[in-house]
Amino acid sequence: MTRDELDLTSDHGSRADAASPSHADPAAVQREVVLGVALSPHVTEGLRTALAQQLSGLLGDRMPGHWRVELVDDALVRPPADGLDLLEAARDVMLERDWDLVVALTDLPLKAGRRVLVTQASPVHGVGLVSVPALGGARTRSRVPALVVDLVASLLDLDEDDDPDLVRQRLDQLSSDTGEDDGLQFTARVLGGNLRLLLGMVRANRPWRLAAGLTKSLSIAAATGLLTLVSSDLWLLSEGYGPTQLAVLAALSVAAVAGTLVIGAQLWERPRARRERRQVALFNAATLATVVIGVMTLFAALFVISVLGALVLVDADVYAALTGHALGFPEYLRVALVTASLATVGGALGAGLESDDAVRGAAYTQLASTEAPAEPRADNAA
Repeated sequence: MTRDELDLTSDHGSRADAASPSHADPAAVQREVVLGVALSPHVTEGLRTALAQQLSGLLGDRMPGHWRVELVDDALVRPPADGLDLLEAARDVMLERDWDLVVALTDLPLKAGRRVLVTQASPVHGVGLVSVPALGGARTRSRVPALVVDLVASLLDLDEDDDPDLVRQRLDQLSSDTGEDDGLQFTARVLGGNLRLLLGMVRANRPWRLAAGLTKSLSIAAATGLLTLVSSDLWLLSEGYGPTQLAVLAALSVAAVAGTLVIGAQLWERPRARRERRQVALFNAATLATVVIGVMTLFAALFVISVLGALVLVDADVYAALTGHALGFPEYLRVALVTASLATVGGALGAGLESDDAVRGAAYTQLASTEAPAEPRADNAA
């Protein structure tokens, strides 16, 4: 596909100027952040012009730093396609062109079930999507640039009242280069030098919502918990395990489900070129953290359910006769912990039954908006 590209450099600085020690104190130097905007060929010329004229300035005003915006004509996918297809295609273009972030303006609908979305974002990928038709026909030209800026801020987990120094640090981490070390040393440098950015990506991705998107895993985990809770063998196991064994069992159950999700849905990426290594390392770390936190949330929910179930279903007299120990609250907790661990392992089987698209969507797709943005004031209209 032929792409017509337009580079726009913010008045807040250029990559060459930001990197040159002759222009600023090295301690205060901030690198250039490159935002790619992939435009559907059906986007109007007026909207292209508005983005070209306004976007760099709006970005610099909202998130002070050195911004460069590249507008590229690229439909990304051929219909029929959904938001996940667009997201993955946009990420491929971002890696290919060595952008730091990408926002795609598409003429395709974005949906969550029957709900029509205006925007969709994946902070883990660094990708945002805007469905232009969902905005309606009124004043789209004046609304889209501000909407793109809001979407970029959500990708970086930034609010309007954030400290400017924090914003600059986040942007500097986003655009920073890493040395040429290989293997674990390279990964350690990427993660150590971009920890705040990584934490922001994970938080913005809302990993605790992961389990809600995996209905089969939840169903099988819940059924496994009910079956094991009333088993006398489980009571004996809970009595025989010490604190270390219980902790290891819980950790292994979380690792089993997380590994099944990451490997089964092919969430782990490999860089196709050397310049992609840093982006891919951050993506893999954020994806793994998202999945692990999501599975831990599932485990916590199952543990609470197991405690309540044990209080109702485990008979104190039968338990004492079988194990030789009185049933107190610590014993309830031990039974619940073993039950939650086994139920979580059962969830790994459910995760294996989920479609790859369902797992990827649950792992790193955040629904960012379901309604059109408010109309701008007349003095802001283009």
